[in-house]
Amino acid sequence: MTRVCLIGSPEVNLRYELLSRETSREALATYDLERPFENALAVRTVSVGAAVSLLNDLQWYLVRFVDEALVREPSVNESEWLSRDLAESLRNGEVDPEETGEFLKVYGVERADAGGDPGDASAGTDAETTESGEATTVPPATDRLVEPLFVRRTDGEVPEYDLRDVEDTLVVRLTESEFSP
Repeated sequence: MTRVCLIGSPEVNLRYELLSRETSREALATYDLERPFENALAVRTVSVGAAVSLLNDLQWYLVRFVDEALVREPSVNESEWLSRDLAESLRNGEVDPEETGEFLKVYGVERADAGGDPGDASAGTDAETTESGEATTVPPATDRLVEPLFVRRTDGEVPEYDLRDVEDTLVVRLTESEFSP
């Protein structure tokens, strides 16, 4: 299954913003919502095409509330994510999956404090109620993404993340035009 992950802008509560508005709430209604990171929302779709379609449906909200929209397609790579632009290029047949691994954005992944970040209104929340009164339940996130590092894959290897000590990394494949070293 293809996954979509929306990373919220720091100044907004992404879950609230998406679920408090009728159009985005309806677009997400058929999906099981997950919270893989602080102030992030993820869903599983059936294909890259469905993922891109969902992102297109949410475009108005993405521009206002989302810093990053990612897609993970297992047929391209089991653990690496794709930028939205790269996912669209794959869906449209403009690029082959084998040609997508050179340009990367690598995020550090830090384990969040048990109480969550006081600045993140979405951290630690197990249940929320939308404006229509519908209850949604999502487990609290325990990880947060930190400053990305732009790198190029060399000799088939992802360079080491060296901006700070982190427990893990999240690799995002980019188009060449998105890459900014």
